[in-house]
Amino acid sequence: MQYPDIKLEKELWEKGFKIVVGIDEAGRGPLAGPVSAGAVVIQNEDQVVEKVRDSKKMTKKQREEAFQKIKDISTAWGVGLVDSKEIDRMGIQEAVKKAMILALVQVERMLKKKAEYLIVDGTNVLPIIGYKQRRIKEGDLLHYSISAGSVLAKVERDRLMREYAKKYPEYGFERHVGYGTKLHMEMLKKYGPCDIHRRCFRPVRELLEE
Repeated sequence: MQYPDIKLEKELWEKGFKIVVGIDEAGRGPLAGPVSAGAVVIQNEDQVVEKVRDSKKMTKKQREEAFQKIKDISTAWGVGLVDSKEIDRMGIQEAVKKAMILALVQVERMLKKKAEYLIVDGTNVLPIIGYKQRRIKEGDLLHYSISAGSVLAKVERDRLMREYAKKYPEYGFERHVGYGTKLHMEMLKKYGPCDIHRRCFRPVRELLEE
C-alpha cells in the first residue's frame, strides 16, 4: 500500500518556500454536481495525518475521519466548489482552475498572507497565474499535502451530493455522487436531466438532443 510522503514539501521548505500549498480536485468526471478542490498547507511532519493518501484509495469512513483531523492540525486549508451551471458556462478545465483558486483564496485568508509555492495534482490542469508552482502526475499518490487536499475536496463534494439526493431522490446521488454509473444512466434516461446535471457533458447533452 502506497502512502504519500513530505519529501517534496521538505525540499521546498529548505529552499525558503515556507508556505507550500498542496492542491487537488474531486469531481472532474461526474455527469452531475459541482467540481471541488481542496488546498492544504503543513509546515512540519507533526501535521501529517496518519493513513491519508489519494482519497480515491481510502474508504468513506477513512476519509470522513481524516477530514476533520486535516482541518484541525494543518496550518491552513481551503475548499472551493464550482457548480454545474458554471461548468456548463466555462467548461470543466476552467471550472477546475476556478475551484482551485477559490480553495487557495481560503488558505490565504487563514494565513493572512500569499502562498509561496503550489504543488498541484495533474499535469493537464491549467496553471494558476502569479504563483511558483509544480503540476505533478499522480501527485495525490506521492505528496502528502496534495493527498490531504484530495480528501477535503472529496468529502466536501460527497456530502453536498448526499444533500442533493434529498432534493432529487430519483437519481440515487447518495450512491454514485453524480458519476455515470449504470444506475445513474438508467435514472437519467427515465427522468431526464435535473437542475444539477452538466449539460455540456456528452451523455446529458445527447439525451437533451433526442
